[in-house]
Amino acid sequence: MKNLLNRELPDSLPEIGLLRPYNGAFAAIPDMRRCAPKVKYRFPGNKKLREDLESVFDEIPVTDGMTLSFHHHFRNGDSLVNQVLDIASRRGLKNLRIALSSVFPVHAPMVAHFKDRTVTYLDTDYMSGPVAAAVSQGLLANPVMFRTHGGRARAIECGDLHIDVAFIAAPTADEYGNLNGTEGPTACGSLGYAFPDMEYADCVVAVTDSLVPYPLQKVSIPQTRVDYVVTLPSIGDPKGIVSGTTQVTKDPVQLKIASLASQAIVASGLLKNGFSFQTGAGGASLAVASYLRKVMKQKSIVGSFALGGITGYLVSMLEEGLFERLIDVQGFDLEAVRSLKSNPNHLEVGAGMYASPFNSGCVVNQLDCVVLGATEMDTRFNVNVVTGSDGHIMGGSGGHSDAAAGAKLTIVTANLLRSRLPILRDDIVTITTPGETVDILVTEYGIAVNPRRQDLIERFTAAGLPLMTIEQMKSLAEEIAGVPEPISLSEKIIAVVEYRDGTIIDVVYQPAG
Repeated sequence: MKNLLNRELPDSLPEIGLLRPYNGAFAAIPDMRRCAPKVKYRFPGNKKLREDLESVFDEIPVTDGMTLSFHHHFRNGDSLVNQVLDIASRRGLKNLRIALSSVFPVHAPMVAHFKDRTVTYLDTDYMSGPVAAAVSQGLLANPVMFRTHGGRARAIECGDLHIDVAFIAAPTADEYGNLNGTEGPTACGSLGYAFPDMEYADCVVAVTDSLVPYPLQKVSIPQTRVDYVVTLPSIGDPKGIVSGTTQVTKDPVQLKIASLASQAIVASGLLKNGFSFQTGAGGASLAVASYLRKVMKQKSIVGSFALGGITGYLVSMLEEGLFERLIDVQGFDLEAVRSLKSNPNHLEVGAGMYASPFNSGCVVNQLDCVVLGATEMDTRFNVNVVTGSDGHIMGGSGGHSDAAAGAKLTIVTANLLRSRLPILRDDIVTITTPGETVDILVTEYGIAVNPRRQDLIERFTAAGLPLMTIEQMKSLAEEIAGVPEPISLSEKIIAVVEYRDGTIIDVVYQPAG
């Protein structure tokens, strides 16, 4: 079958089941009720504290084929996933399904568990490093399910992703299971991506390296949903949460792109009191924030909130009074951790409130502007952030598709050439975010506006911004670098790309050779 974007899909896949084709960014209307979480109880005097993870494995018990979930707030500093899977492997467990909100290079030991079939299914929102390479090579028994951050919350809440045991890395906990991420030697900040797991998993295991007396003063995840508390010498390295450079780029090409993007935001008419904004942690994204910071200061503009993964740069804008609030689902650096702990205007939210399409209104719906990246884009403004142009997995939507759908203005910034290859193609390897939710592409050569947004074309023309059609920009890239050779793909599906509403926007085929 084919979906609305003309991508060929199988009717079903083993371990996933029937596939529902994508039919538009806002076409899916839920007609079900949320899945009811398991009712729990605890008698007086019944303690939750356990000596080690082995005893928890015995008590639950963890058995073959279960779905175990983890969150990624430690990013490349996480150590809990590897510790849990090592125990599973030693105990001879097989066919585990791992629901890890994002996978990083630190999770490389998981590849060995693919090979011995300890792990045969992976559900994630983003993937990089050796695990991504192994999946691209076809080493995992089943296709990976790629979701969005909001889509993962929706899948858990609606019963599409049922979690048997959630392991939550908690920088601070008390013995009855109250948790937070802002205290203790491994403080990582917001625990927002673990909120759906905590609420809906059959069993919740909190793992901490900082146990404090009951009751914990500041509670992010409450005792009412936590079944066991385990202490370990270490659950992770908070230095590993740093994403990219978290510093404004000094690259002149990137700075030119950022300047054009900020000019586009100003010309859109959205940059005024109450402005809301989301951007990433990379150097170019922060450069956009830097340009906006100057304009906001010059014009005495105070924004309502900045959203998403929070960086020290956004913290500084909050502390300067340029935003009234930060809404934080994940910290990208240690300044974000500090701010969440101390500033009452820095708010922690769960993944569902952040970006799930199936509730009475997620925060991305309140966004004025979001700045996003791309590995590829086609002439219909569809964006790829899952695979490179060579077909190998190198990322994932994360909040990309969620924020694009919610924002009034969605900006994609990218160098026109990546690794000497044009980013613009007639057809891209993988579609992650549909073009109907993308408004403009900004490169170092100018701005291409989605024809759906004639209002922006009129505003940008009046402002004297350098406009090109997407076709003109693609032709320019090909004049500079030539027309890329098509890549060769096998017929083996190694991943399924789910849109935020649970429909399938694309599948990923294993690169040939």
